Amino acid sequence: MNAKDPYAKAPYAKDPYEKTFPPLPPAPGRGFARTWWGHAWLRALEDSALDGQQVKQGRRYARSGAVGAVSVRPGGLTAVVRDPDGTAHRTDVLVQEFTEAQWDRLLGLAAAESGHIAALLDREVPPELVEDAAAAGVELLPGIGDLDPRCDCDEWDHCPHTAALCYQVARLLDQDPFVLLLLRGRAEAGLVAELEERSTAEAEAPQSAADAGVPASEVCASEVYAAAAALPPLPPPARLPDAPGQPPTLDTETGTEPPGLDVDGVEFLAQAAATQAYRLLAEALAAGHAERAPHPGLTIAQDAVRLTAQAHDLRVRSRLSAASDRDRAAMDRAVLAWGFGGARAVAVLEEDWVPDRASLARARAALASAWPDDAGTDGDTGTPAPVLRRIRARWTEPGGDRQLRLGREGRWWPYRRAADHWLPAGPPSTDPAAALAALDPDEPEEREEPEG
Repeated sequence: MNAKDPYAKAPYAKDPYEKTFPPLPPAPGRGFARTWWGHAWLRALEDSALDGQQVKQGRRYARSGAVGAVSVRPGGLTAVVRDPDGTAHRTDVLVQEFTEAQWDRLLGLAAAESGHIAALLDREVPPELVEDAAAAGVELLPGIGDLDPRCDCDEWDHCPHTAALCYQVARLLDQDPFVLLLLRGRAEAGLVAELEERSTAEAEAPQSAADAGVPASEVCASEVYAAAAALPPLPPPARLPDAPGQPPTLDTETGTEPPGLDVDGVEFLAQAAATQAYRLLAEALAAGHAERAPHPGLTIAQDAVRLTAQAHDLRVRSRLSAASDRDRAAMDRAVLAWGFGGARAVAVLEEDWVPDRASLARARAALASAWPDDAGTDGDTGTPAPVLRRIRARWTEPGGDRQLRLGREGRWWPYRRAADHWLPAGPPSTDPAAALAALDPDEPEEREEPEG
């Protein structure tokens, strides 16, 4: 929450640093951001909003000119946004102001490079300044969750009105990046004056021993130790977000997208990439990650199954099936297998391999241990060994609907017959008896055994 909350003050209270921009004209057929920092601002909106449809509606509002004059002050934005029926809404978006310590670090970095000051005066944001500031713990550009929406329409998340205000501000940031600095707490005039003062003081500062040509052997150790205190602190360790980020939506209302572009497919792939990145980050931050063996890479066919398991759009699923040379039914079986064990489970489903002598000997030993010869001889103790017929790496009940498949890694996978196909029915086990027990123990009626 922003320390300077306009809702805690009298309505429409004026900040002495507040700056008001007149309404911008409608923007049909164009994107809302041309600069890299304008796009970063919009990513913060689109990554934070839980409802992408609200964001798209807000973009349409902004494009149609529904956003009135925008007031910018330290810590927040305010504008009146009108619905298509003319209903007006007081809309605010709050942004965290910098502390004095953060401003000191940021201004020190900007003053250290004359090019940074020149770029800011030319209404440019040097990416090097943003990167150096982030490394020093000062995030100049907003990120996920940094844009705090408030609207009298009573939506608790970003509504079309707050989204429209953010889109309009992206246009203002393109023209004047000092809008962002004002949001963070400092007005342009005071900033420029302080940057010039710091730059002058740095230029007039005494030269270091190295710059003055003093041999390194004559540099006082206490001076070097004292200079270390001027270094910025290390950034905090990475923190796992609460959920994968929401990729930006494609602006398809301009009519400028390439012919044949599958917008739904591209947006799905972006979301799938965000989900995969989140999973990899979670694994990297987990304890003992360095000691774990790396995951083997997926083949194209396996990755198609992974993506299909995440897809809800039937068109996307159909395209993935076709791209991996599977029909819809085969892809459904592969997705079912993926849920039980990922790529290894898909390999067990689709590969029909022949165990070598060593693998076959280990499999027979596991079967013998699971059902000893004397099982069932003491009344209720033990379980009689099932009758299983082996074909390659598959052990099947003759005329039954239960099957065990041996994976290349030595684990047993339970399968059940459904119509003319065998379907994965559970996770694997190193014990064939435990894997078979996961299946329905009831005896099925006699049916012709499907091939394989």
